[in-house]
Amino acid sequence: MLNRVILIGRLTRDPELRYTPAGVAVTQFTLAVDRPFTSQGGEREADFIPVVTWRQLAETCANYLRKGRLTAVEGRIQVRNYENNEGKRVYVTEVIADNVRFLESNREGGAGGSGTREESPFGGNSNRGGGFSRSNQNDPFSDDGKPIDISDDDLPF
Repeated sequence: MLNRVILIGRLTRDPELRYTPAGVAVTQFTLAVDRPFTSQGGEREADFIPVVTWRQLAETCANYLRKGRLTAVEGRIQVRNYENNEGKRVYVTEVIADNVRFLESNREGGAGGSGTREESPFGGNSNRGGGFSRSNQNDPFSDDGKPIDISDDDLPF
């Protein structure tokens, strides 16, 4: 059995950071994901998918993600239910993310940024975006500003 989802979309609002009574950080945000087709009127439609992150990833999302940012989310789909105040059963479908990645800088996004350089979650300044995951490992593909030395023997073609 497999429950894995990868989404790329834009945040509809800034992430909302809260803490459980036990002090565990949890962040919620909604990702607007374009559908791969247009409506009969030629308009692009989107799905608005709720995303939840926990612990260090939640705090990092609250610090670095903003409304309008193009973001990739990897995680699993979860369906939970509860009884509301009127005694009616309510079902909620959401993505529990364990990997979140910036896909553009604030300057490229325009919608949610100040247009200034920002601190990368891995240290140092970055205006190319960045990413972070529950594993807290440095991104081996991040641009550290140094040229890459590749010989012709390293290339597959």
